[in-house]
Amino acid sequence: MWQDVKMLNAISSALLALVLLALVASGLWWVAQRPMFTLHTIRIESAGELPLEKVNALTVRATAVPRIHGNFFTADLTAVRAAFEAVPWVRKAMVRREWPDRLVVKIEEHKALGTWGEDGKLLSQKGDVFTANLAEAEDDTDLLEFDGPPGSEKQVVARLAQFRQWFAPIKLEPESLVLSNRYAWTVRLDNGMTVELGRDQGDAVLKERVARLVAVYPQLLDRLQGKIESVDLRYPNGMALKADGMVLAAMNGKKK
Repeated sequence: MWQDVKMLNAISSALLALVLLALVASGLWWVAQRPMFTLHTIRIESAGELPLEKVNALTVRATAVPRIHGNFFTADLTAVRAAFEAVPWVRKAMVRREWPDRLVVKIEEHKALGTWGEDGKLLSQKGDVFTANLAEAEDDTDLLEFDGPPGSEKQVVARLAQFRQWFAPIKLEPESLVLSNRYAWTVRLDNGMTVELGRDQGDAVLKERVARLVAVYPQLLDRLQGKIESVDLRYPNGMALKADGMVLAAMNGKKK
């Protein structure tokens, strides 16, 4: 082998290449550790057109900054994103480097729609359940009340928009919406009346049941001259009413 000049040259070239590669890597590592690349600035921006309302420097400094490690080159952007998404009110964070010592973080905030369940969590306008200061959410709007099986959050938000449209002719709006474990809907309106709509069998069935109430609601108010506590629309051909603690009317047919 030692008499094979070509092989010896090839081995020498390979060793030289490895040495040069190691030197380059060492040089790059040395440069990357220089103080000039220490992260000095984290700029936070809104991901939308409107400015951030809930996320502030104090919260970021307490929650996200302690979880950020490394410098301009070595900081793990996935970990940085996760750190910011752990901050209350942050729905989504997008992170990029900005030469030579800055991170830019674009944040999308949750917009609270109401409470979810009984454990103090909030439901966003996009159907995300999140944890934040309830008092901060109540400062902005009157929170609605929601509940449903795990994974049904977006379905509940979508139904809210429909119920708002369907009850609009009688100038009533939902203030509470519950989807049971059997996927039956209960709506409480802003006049205090509770409406039982039964199992979700599709848009057409639910819309027909609401329309049945909407069609007779003005006449019911005139006749009863009082507050209607609840309406049960789970009958195929009518409804049952409750006012002043008494059932005032019931229709034939089995509930659904």
